[in-house]
Amino acid sequence: MSAETYRDAWGIPHLRADTPHELARAQGRVTARDRAWQLEVERHRAQGTSASFLGPEALSWDRLARRARLADTARRCFTALEQKDPETAAWVRAYADGVNEGLTETTHPTSTHPAPEFARTGLTPGHWEPWTPLGVWLATHILFAGFPAKLWREHIAAHLGPEAVALFAADGPGTAGSNGWLVSGERTTTGHALIAGDPHRFIEDPGVYQQIHLSCPEFDVVGLAVPGVPGVAHFGHTGTVAWAITNAMADYQDLYRERLRRTGAGVEALGPDGTWHRAARHTETIHVAGEDTVEVEIIETDRGPVIAGGPEGLDDGTPAALSLRYPPRVTADLGFGALLPLLRARRVADVDRALDAWAEPVNVVQAADTEGGLLHRVAGRVPVRPAANGLRPVPAWEPGHEWTGWHTPPRAGLTEGVAVMANQRGPSTPLGVEFAAPHRAERITALLAGRERWSASDMPTIHTDTHLASATPLLHHLATLTTETTGTTETTETTPTTGTTGTTETTETTPTTATSPTTATSATSPTTATPLTPKAAALRDRLLAWDRRMDADSADAAAYAAVRSAVVRRLAAHPALAPAAVAPAYPEVLQPWLALVPRVAYALEHLLRADDLYGIDRAATVRAALEEIAGRPPAGPWGDTHRLAPWRALPDADPAPGDEPGLSGDHDCVLCTSAVPGLTDRAARGPAARYVWDLADRENSRWVVPHGASGVPGSPHHRDQQPLWLDGELAPVVTDFDRLTKESDD
Repeated sequence: MSAETYRDAWGIPHLRADTPHELARAQGRVTARDRAWQLEVERHRAQGTSASFLGPEALSWDRLARRARLADTARRCFTALEQKDPETAAWVRAYADGVNEGLTETTHPTSTHPAPEFARTGLTPGHWEPWTPLGVWLATHILFAGFPAKLWREHIAAHLGPEAVALFAADGPGTAGSNGWLVSGERTTTGHALIAGDPHRFIEDPGVYQQIHLSCPEFDVVGLAVPGVPGVAHFGHTGTVAWAITNAMADYQDLYRERLRRTGAGVEALGPDGTWHRAARHTETIHVAGEDTVEVEIIETDRGPVIAGGPEGLDDGTPAALSLRYPPRVTADLGFGALLPLLRARRVADVDRALDAWAEPVNVVQAADTEGGLLHRVAGRVPVRPAANGLRPVPAWEPGHEWTGWHTPPRAGLTEGVAVMANQRGPSTPLGVEFAAPHRAERITALLAGRERWSASDMPTIHTDTHLASATPLLHHLATLTTETTGTTETTETTPTTGTTGTTETTETTPTTATSPTTATSATSPTTATPLTPKAAALRDRLLAWDRRMDADSADAAAYAAVRSAVVRRLAAHPALAPAAVAPAYPEVLQPWLALVPRVAYALEHLLRADDLYGIDRAATVRAALEEIAGRPPAGPWGDTHRLAPWRALPDADPAPGDEPGLSGDHDCVLCTSAVPGLTDRAARGPAARYVWDLADRENSRWVVPHGASGVPGSPHHRDQQPLWLDGELAPVVTDFDRLTKESDD
């Protein structure tokens, strides 16, 4: 039997072959058929050649990819894989061969799998090398550990003082997260475990996850693959064991400040031994569509490749050079040795052993099998080094900042039959610096506690929960605003409580004074204040009675979001924070981590709760924001402005903003659809997939992606899952080939 391709009702590919290598080739081929344009974009991203067809907007990424040596690192890792694990290397090579076959078919004049973007751009698909899948993986995850946050901490500490680092700590912009929960058999209706969740990523079109079914005599796996990478890495179900991950928020990449000098022979870097050492140096040329080529100097010190600045400093002349040290560059190991063992896993112990070879990104993993085995652990490679390395760039010329080994990945258990992971502090706490706020994890835990037994069909109620616990500090500030000049306020507190369903909420109205120590704002609340206008008072009362649900059809959610954005803008514009408003001249691709407005937005809880905020009158700020929005309230519900904003490689192909669907949820909701308060209500991040793995019966599992299985515009399966995704529904997982439609070769 040669490899066969089947499709279900959603166009999801189901592949069957005699050997893992034939199956990998088939996976590469079908991925090229379904996602040819996406694969071409990812290949260019890995090589740092995106600007050649996307133009100058992609130049900053290309510079980073070149200077960080992504393609060279992928080559090194593949060469090491061939030596250490030739079977896996051959398997990856087979996948790349399949991609090349599929791309040839896709662009053939008689192809029934057209990719119209190639005609629009005049591109011809390039050739995939055996190392290209490793390059795609590395380019996809190089920013997952958020090393640019170290630049932010240094920036904010330099301008506002070291105490500002904790004050602005938050799940910052650009950070990828996820929800995941494991329910043991003692808490399910079947007596077997359930694993469910949703990875939060930038929503791309085509999507960043590919639903797929891979079957051969050695294994039969359904899961979410990364287009361009063989196998099923992050989310899979083999029939007897299933696994899923979230970002562990670990810190495993370091930035070093380098002292560089030019010599007649090249470039030297000052080392921790006090002597100058020769740095590797060469230049590369980046082609930019519609513009002149750009020459990039590539420098690598003993710490790692220089990603910003150089001997002459940054672009603005600031004397600075930063090198990046990341594990695959040091070890020549990207963790691909875990991929085949994961596919072959039959029990939790097999998954556990496979994950010992995992490198990056560093994840929290949950797994369960049909025999009752459970697993909750961290997987990935985190270096042992001084704590200072995790906080900000450290001086390369000073001793004491070297890597001295690798941490043993922590493990954890279950509590009352469940384990919840949502990027909060948990088993990976010793490995990280900043974590997501606990709201999503606490909400999922409360919801799970509200029901004694859970089934697979119950899980969407958790996926789609929109309660916003992070609204509390702003609502407390609103409650202290006065409607009369006496200084007396009425504070309305909406406190979520857990009843039998885990979703009951009560509203308590308690009179208090503006100086009451029971409020979070007493340190800055004046005893007398200008009374609110009637419109503002009415808006305040509306928000204090609001159920704190960020539903797309909620006018109150829209009003809250508008007030929140106004508060963020006013705080960011305050003279006290002005020194931090001008970001240093680091590469454009790193600027999202350095922009003040997003940082204020994501740290708003801390800023509103602090004992003092650099003398800023927060009560006056909240009052002014409330009055502003009361005078110009949102015209419609939250979903009118909170719309999906997926990334597309060809922005001129974007629909008009009003054509994208309205969304429920918000950054700190379980339904995490992240906007940037103060800048935009549009959501670029959200659930890149949802899944439920049922260990009682894999056919009772279910999944969904934001768009569809096909990346080809106009295909019936390009957007057919979006209605399900928007409504919180899931498509069935089908693994019986007798229920599938065989696809003929063409």
